[in-house]
Amino acid sequence: MAFHAAVPNSAGHVGSLLEAFLPWCGLVIVVLLALALLRRSVTALVAPLLPMAVWAHLFGRLLLPGTEPGPHDLVVVQHNVSDENTDPVGTARTLAAAERDLIALEELVPPALAEYARTLAPKYPHHVVQGTVGLWSKHPLTGTRPVDIKPRGITEPWSRGLRTTVHTQRGAIAVYVAHLPSVRVRASGLASSWRDESAGLLGKAVAAEQLKTVLLLGDLNGTVDDRGLAPLTSRMNTAERGFAFSFPAAFPMARIDQVMARSATVRQIRTLSSTGSDHLPVTARITLTSSSDLDGRVNYSVLKAMPRS
Repeated sequence: MAFHAAVPNSAGHVGSLLEAFLPWCGLVIVVLLALALLRRSVTALVAPLLPMAVWAHLFGRLLLPGTEPGPHDLVVVQHNVSDENTDPVGTARTLAAAERDLIALEELVPPALAEYARTLAPKYPHHVVQGTVGLWSKHPLTGTRPVDIKPRGITEPWSRGLRTTVHTQRGAIAVYVAHLPSVRVRASGLASSWRDESAGLLGKAVAAEQLKTVLLLGDLNGTVDDRGLAPLTSRMNTAERGFAFSFPAAFPMARIDQVMARSATVRQIRTLSSTGSDHLPVTARITLTSSSDLDGRVNYSVLKAMPRS
């Protein structure tokens, strides 16, 4: 993106800070247009046209209506449920009511974890948890393992990544669930070095994935415009439609909860109703491509009979 070159990131990660709220720059254009109308100046009215065109080029497609779900679509939910959530049962019921194929959750801590597992089990018979992240699925899961995305500066126990194989009716896909380190806005700028390091580790894991079709769901503590997530956004597709600002839930300013795909298309992303978390859940529709690993070699009926995880 052109902003990468225009705004340096060397001092205080100023470029990343701007990119986190980049869509809101459109409000500046609205102010300029209002001032031009008040002044009744043709020259002043022409001035905002260039930034307006740039904004439309960057974000206009996200405002277009999405297409109807197709037969090859997989619908997923991503939600940081918050380790301070006082209503895990209510949160789980809200997510289950959405009737999606996959639900990825972060900040899973005892005893709330047991409540999520119990409440989601009737509709999502398969689930896996690694550390504080988990995946609930209507489809069988195999090959689950942790993914090490821990920055070197963190010394305490810390497990926030998993990888599993989801066996859909169209075949097997690799699904990653991750929770990258938080960033902080300080007087010196944006403190995001741990987040950036973790994103690099996750990007390497995705690049090494042998299955062609990959989904990534997680709280990445960054927007898709933030260059700190380039190790992921350079390898994966992001949503074609929708802003889906998810954080903070009380007044959403940015989408830091992401759904990305490799060898598949993220058609549309939007938010769901608020829960007891400080994040809003997001749901996305994924179109699986016929040229991927989904070649019918997996015996879905046999997998469906496997013991529930």
